[in-house]
Amino acid sequence: MRKFSGLLTLILVLTLPTFSHAQSASNTLKGKVEDNAKQPIQAASVSLLSGKDSSVVKITVSGKEGQFEFVNLPDGRYLVSYSAVGFATTYTPAFDLAGGQSKSLENVSLAVQTKDLKAATVIARKPLVEQKLDRMIVNVEAAVTNAGANALEVLEKSPGISVDKDGNISLKGKQGVAIYIDGRPSYLAGADLVNYLRTLNAGQLDQIEIMTNPPAKYDAAGNSGVINIKTKKTKTVGYSGSLSLGYGQGRYPKLNESFNFNYRKNKVNFFTTFGYNWYKNFNNLDIQRRFIDGTTKEVVSHFDQESKMRNNNQSFNGKVGMDFFATKKTTFGIVLGGFNNPGVFTNYSDVFISDNERNLNSITRANTRTERSWKNFNSNLNFRHVFDTTGKEITADVDYIAYRSQSDLQLFNSYYDAQGTPIMKADSIYGNLPQDINIYVAKADYLHPMKKNAKLEAGIKSSYVTTDNVAAYDSMQNGELVHDFRRSNSFVYKENINAAYINYSRPLTKKLSGQFGLRLENTIAEGRQVINDSSFKRNYTQLFPTAYLQYTVDKNNSFVLNYGRRVQRPSYEDMNPFILFLDKYTFEQGNPDLKPQFSHNIELTHTFKGFLNTTLNYTKTNDIITEVLNQRVTATDTVTFVVPRNIASQRQYGIAVSAGVPIAKWWTANIWANVYNNLYTGVVNGDAIELGATTGQFNITNLIKINKTLSAELSGYYRTPSVDGVFRIENFGMVNLGISQQIMKGKGTVRLNVRDLFWTQKIDGSSRFSNIDAAFQQERESRVFNVNFTYRFSKGKTATTKRRTAGSSDEQNRVKVEN
Repeated sequence: MRKFSGLLTLILVLTLPTFSHAQSASNTLKGKVEDNAKQPIQAASVSLLSGKDSSVVKITVSGKEGQFEFVNLPDGRYLVSYSAVGFATTYTPAFDLAGGQSKSLENVSLAVQTKDLKAATVIARKPLVEQKLDRMIVNVEAAVTNAGANALEVLEKSPGISVDKDGNISLKGKQGVAIYIDGRPSYLAGADLVNYLRTLNAGQLDQIEIMTNPPAKYDAAGNSGVINIKTKKTKTVGYSGSLSLGYGQGRYPKLNESFNFNYRKNKVNFFTTFGYNWYKNFNNLDIQRRFIDGTTKEVVSHFDQESKMRNNNQSFNGKVGMDFFATKKTTFGIVLGGFNNPGVFTNYSDVFISDNERNLNSITRANTRTERSWKNFNSNLNFRHVFDTTGKEITADVDYIAYRSQSDLQLFNSYYDAQGTPIMKADSIYGNLPQDINIYVAKADYLHPMKKNAKLEAGIKSSYVTTDNVAAYDSMQNGELVHDFRRSNSFVYKENINAAYINYSRPLTKKLSGQFGLRLENTIAEGRQVINDSSFKRNYTQLFPTAYLQYTVDKNNSFVLNYGRRVQRPSYEDMNPFILFLDKYTFEQGNPDLKPQFSHNIELTHTFKGFLNTTLNYTKTNDIITEVLNQRVTATDTVTFVVPRNIASQRQYGIAVSAGVPIAKWWTANIWANVYNNLYTGVVNGDAIELGATTGQFNITNLIKINKTLSAELSGYYRTPSVDGVFRIENFGMVNLGISQQIMKGKGTVRLNVRDLFWTQKIDGSSRFSNIDAAFQQERESRVFNVNFTYRFSKGKTATTKRRTAGSSDEQNRVKVEN
């Protein structure tokens, strides 16, 4: 940690003298707050807001005589809001400050609020989708059909986001997205991430931030960008909270409950959230495989597989935290959280094996049962200090995250001839697969506002990760349990990433503004297979530049051009060489030789009248990590297995259009469309491949206000045929319907909805290249009817708090939780 603190000191020493002269912004704003009797109001909250988007610039409170003052304000357009306990919030008209102006506002009189604060519940209607300069924001509660859903299902119906048959998340047709939770990397990927997102109720979520080209402050990880899931954290002096109860019914029942609570008094703010899910679902997968001789290219045999998978899972998750406001400028915080996710996975497979003429030779029946438990503990210590009223501040975070998983596998195989008569003894495989992951992260960020609306940001981060994985397999032979040395292994991985960044933004002219960033990341990694006694070491340093240019043509038109270079490191489980069985003939295996993939992303966005956004994008990715089908055909062994490899490069270009259209006073439509072309080129098993397709993704959400307390939603999405790595996926989509009724004077809400009303989210695909010829059809329990009740309670007044953003982002995204 001496190197870490030394680097932070060096950054501060270098930047503070250089830019200290820039703090002399010249505009001043004064005013006074009164009541209707012209008596001054002390401790009223006075917020200076940006005239462009109403974002908060500065906040102060009125003195004993009701007076307030803002100093050192840059040129710009502003408005002011006034609020105080027992009074209605009031806003000024927008005004301009420029050229060293000293402006005095007219005295403002706040009207007494007529309703009892204890009984009043203010429900703000947020738009479903908001488009910002560098991100798109989805407000979760604005969509009725999100009630009863989990975080994965909320993502699945958000603009530009796709979830494939294995739960891999793509953004605008590109895999490798980094998932953050409250500004902190989730450290999860693949099946692990899917499992965790299913434990989060939509009732615990506030917003989804979608960033295709995040600034340098964020980790460079995430080939296609960053998705930040914000959970609820109320801002009330006093107490507030909500309770949500939900029941879902598909083929199987589901339960989802959540509780959020916040209490703030004097210098202490306490918050907590708890969630519980219980769900059982099905996933049916049919696979047709033609085994082809690699030399003669002749068909050797046909395998037709029918698998019926069932999940029966529970999840308990919780978070508690506290902020301590030591002074008006200094805040300390602590957050503790975790989850426990026990469950049982079963799979019943029939494999029909035929010769090259499709004459049935034999049938193998596989019965797989996996009892698993996935546990997590995460902790965060944070610090924030504001130096002065100009907004100069420093923040710091220290994180520790631990994951512990245990999987106990039982695989039984029985063999029959074409008439169903047993032809050989049944066999069995037993597996014990524990996994331990420990993540340590520390980071610090410094923000330095400057004159002429310029801003400098700088920061450092260091992370250290260890993973310890064991696979112990046994098999039953002649009635005795024998250790299987061929399949057993132990894999230990260690990784240290050190990073530093600098980001500078300012207006370049009256119409042109820019933001430029550079991030440096050094990676030191080593892995070792203990039993096989093989190892690797890697040490590399990379630069990741980002740039944004915004040009405002007039009040109706503006353009944003941005560029970023990003990296996607392999997930910890993808590097794990262990075998995970679906049945005797089908399994997955990790690859410790995986290298990181790097991408260049460029986007041009045009915004018309603040509601219509059109984006052109181009991405080039090298050494892309994708799952590759492999087949092994021998005299005694015929199997198909999936291994992640750096097989190819990917090129994508596309266009996306989004709009929020008020069709009538009671009807708003949010439309999003994306058409892109993907092309994969590379070499697999010695054969050149070139796979490409033009794909369209379409989302539409209709929000209908029937009356003051009753609203409805009709939404859906559709995706045309596409290429995901070496897989071609056919078209699919879904339609959702929901209705929401406020009750109990606005404190309660009842929501009824159905997702995938017509059960059309059935995925068909194929993979054909080299000697690989396979097709699959998948249907899962996507149609679910939900009823949800939410009760909100509060006593107090709204306070302004800044959501903490910790440093453990990229590392958590790469942990996989078995589902």
